Amino acid sequence: MWESVLGDTVRSLLVSGCATLLASAAGIPLGVYLGLKKIRGKPVLKTVIYTFYGFPPVVMGLLVYLLLSSSGALGFLHMLFTVPAMILAEFLLAFPLILGITMMSVASIPKEVSDAINVLGCSRWQTLYLHLREARNGILAAVMVGFGSAISEVGAAMIVGGNIEGHTSVLTTSIMVSTRTGNFELALWLSLVLLLLCLAVYAVLAKLEEGK
Repeated sequence: MWESVLGDTVRSLLVSGCATLLASAAGIPLGVYLGLKKIRGKPVLKTVIYTFYGFPPVVMGLLVYLLLSSSGALGFLHMLFTVPAMILAEFLLAFPLILGITMMSVASIPKEVSDAINVLGCSRWQTLYLHLREARNGILAAVMVGFGSAISEVGAAMIVGGNIEGHTSVLTTSIMVSTRTGNFELALWLSLVLLLLCLAVYAVLAKLEEGK
């Protein structure tokens, strides 16, 4: 049993960690750009991004399943029921959260601060760096929320991963299956491990926030 729990824990951290890193790599730069720039149609774009905050994970799982199935556009990759497929689904769920929160954090920088940065005559990269410093707590919060969305996800992971024991099973899907089969003791142990894993990750992120 403990070998299975360890495997699920490692895969949970791998899938959610990779999804969060990829979503951060894509969402933070784009969020900073949208937060700083005044572009046409920005209110509509913001509404679309915010709408994806509440996008049902099970629907995202279905869309990714159709995309990766043998008859789907990416069926030739043979990714369905694999860890990369789960990472893709969780990336798509975390990306709009990280993008939107980063955008709001940068856009919320007081105008006086932005004016002071511009008055200093900084280069483009210096200006970008100073804005990032001002919005750093909000950006870190975006990463936290994105990770929370990924690590707690179950619907999409079940659909595209299939919960294959020893291959694509993660803590959340194993908890659901254990509960369904009446193995409440295992479900409780898995839940405790999941909570401790989240506690450890958020403790590290909180430490990073304090150190900045």
